[in-house]
Amino acid sequence: MSAEASGPEAAEAPSLEVPKPSGLEPGSAAYGLKPLTTNSKYVKLNVGGSLHYTTLRTLTGQDTMLKAMFSGRAEVLTDAGGWVLIDRSGRHFGTILNYLRDGSVPLPESTRELGELLGEARYYLVQGLIEDCQLALQQKRENLSPLCLIPTVTSPREEQQLLASTSKPVVKLLHNRSNNKYSYTSTSDDNLLKNIELFDKLALRFHGRLLFLKDVLGDEICCWSFYGQGRKIAEVCCTSIVYATEKKQTKILPEHCKRLEIKVNKMLSKVQPTVMTSGP
Repeated sequence: MSAEASGPEAAEAPSLEVPKPSGLEPGSAAYGLKPLTTNSKYVKLNVGGSLHYTTLRTLTGQDTMLKAMFSGRAEVLTDAGGWVLIDRSGRHFGTILNYLRDGSVPLPESTRELGELLGEARYYLVQGLIEDCQLALQQKRENLSPLCLIPTVTSPREEQQLLASTSKPVVKLLHNRSNNKYSYTSTSDDNLLKNIELFDKLALRFHGRLLFLKDVLGDEICCWSFYGQGRKIAEVCCTSIVYATEKKQTKILPEHCKRLEIKVNKMLSKVQPTVMTSGP
């Protein structure tokens, strides 16, 4: 039956407004509500204050929660202006409607907005849009690559595999404070942190030309190792034992900036730039 009507019969049609219950003031929850007529072609939706005008065909075209609401199986109440209230944020509801109309929509670029849209699609049980959002989020996660990836050595075998798998020179920092048999000197902790900070700075600067490794399981406390073509070519140990009165102390030396810089520069000088060639 069409929602449009004309003539005297239409003028004399009884109103479907629910009488105002006694004792209720305007603005209360039950004031002015009436059932949505089953022959309505168009529906006005108030979704968390966001107003939308659409058709029953759009709302019932796919098997969603909205179809269950507007298929006539349950009574849907409207306010005095004919708006159906849905107590949900309306931020992404327009996208939900467009998907129901067209079967596809442009998805947000922002990961945060994609997550929000996925939450709304799950709420309204729009399965196709749920799958599209999940796929887009998965692709974003896969496309994220770390700026600087530093493997942590967990065994001698793994170290050998890492050394054998790269053609780059390798810089490894071993730091393992638990190896200490004796008490530390007052500056040892500061100097250990300086070594770690220097390693991180070098890794960020040269990660494209050198492979940087961290080792937290070795026998030393703080030691730098340098490798070329899979074999160790230099080592700088940053600890020494101080014999104090009635006790021994471990002293972690400063970071040997000049020595380490010289070694890194020597390694970089041996790295040949990659020459890109193309065919005729």
